[in-house]
Amino acid sequence: MDIGAVLRSGHTKNNTMRIVRYVGTDGKRFAGLIDIFFNGEYKMAQRSAWAVNYCVQYHPELIKPYLNKCIDLLPKKEVHVAVRRNVVRLLQYVEIPEKLKGKVYSHCLDLIDDLKEAIAVKVFAVSVATKIAKKEPALVNELQLVVKKHLPHTTVAFHKRALDILSR
Repeated sequence: MDIGAVLRSGHTKNNTMRIVRYVGTDGKRFAGLIDIFFNGEYKMAQRSAWAVNYCVQYHPELIKPYLNKCIDLLPKKEVHVAVRRNVVRLLQYVEIPEKLKGKVYSHCLDLIDDLKEAIAVKVFAVSVATKIAKKEPALVNELQLVVKKHLPHTTVAFHKRALDILSR
């Protein structure tokens, strides 16, 4: 299968799932998909993000060689919001190595605190930051402060995700 051709043919759930089934657990096929995600033009990166996310949800081990590079995309405003959204989303499904937890946590706080960031990115960032903070009590207080600051101005989805960290 030519993953690029499938992505060019349209941004549909059917195309996404065709790619996910094709990739399966194959690291080489995933490498082809993730190359489009990292290096494709704006629209191709956006379209590939959905498939990357599903591949990692089903097979988290596939992202290990690319995890640091994915994390480095989080603060970049020039990437499509779908890329940031799917990177934060996929971080929910993987075990974040100790050496990267501080970086991920910091990026998540920045995303939550950014008034211009898409709500879906913020919601996933709350989940990932909470996952990290659960093991570090000092981080819980910091995360609670940031989340509380945004509660009056956000959505039901954000409130629901925030309940977990605020109840601690």
